[in-house]
Amino acid sequence: MRLTSLYDALTERRKHGHKSLAVLLDPDNLDEASCQHIVELSAQHVVDYFFVGGSLVMTSHQAALIRLLKSRSAVPVLLFPSHSLHLDSQADGILLLSLISGRNPDFLIGQHVVAAPLLRQSNLEILPTGYMLVDTGRQTTASYMSGTTPLPHDKPTIAACTAMAGEMLGLRLMYLDGGSGAQHPVSPAMIQAVRQAVETPIIVGGGINTIEKAHNALIAGADVVVIGNQIEKDPDFLGQISKAVQSFNQVGVL
Repeated sequence: MRLTSLYDALTERRKHGHKSLAVLLDPDNLDEASCQHIVELSAQHVVDYFFVGGSLVMTSHQAALIRLLKSRSAVPVLLFPSHSLHLDSQADGILLLSLISGRNPDFLIGQHVVAAPLLRQSNLEILPTGYMLVDTGRQTTASYMSGTTPLPHDKPTIAACTAMAGEMLGLRLMYLDGGSGAQHPVSPAMIQAVRQAVETPIIVGGGINTIEKAHNALIAGADVVVIGNQIEKDPDFLGQISKAVQSFNQVGVL
């Protein structure tokens, strides 16, 4: 039994200025060998969270992936769902995403209504999360599937007010995401604006494929940086960024 909730642990880390690294694993993009290699690397390097999910999840690999993670690693596994069908009680918790950057009611509340009875029956820790898609140079699967327009990348005030409204509605985390395959990451100016607007922990992902980009996000106010596509291309990047985040926690620089 987990004695401290995932949310309490994350807010405690934020309180002490301790940054976290999350690895996003898309079941559609990883075969068993790739998954095992990432799990082995996570045993050698510090990884704080595994996020599992994607914008489509067309295969049945998600359950097997979560089972592998739970059997080989002590790292908490959080669902990163795009649909009520993508629930799995094997995980430790779920980022219950409300797409507050868009105006599609299905992703603001509709899918949540369908999922609510199943979530109530599960043992998943539920983390209500304000999900904000940001324009990062190309249309992503997330924006296409949700039928929503991302936040303009050069309008940090809009992002700040969106996050502020989400916090007032009771959302407990904010997730700024450039989406899978983003051409460039969420700007430091936008992260900083959101950081100044809300007290919730901030997760930032999409386009973080270098140490410098991770550093910029952390300096700007991100509490959790998420890597995904880059470790699918280069699994050894996991070790590099893990060491960098640990260095940041020790001395304030990567």
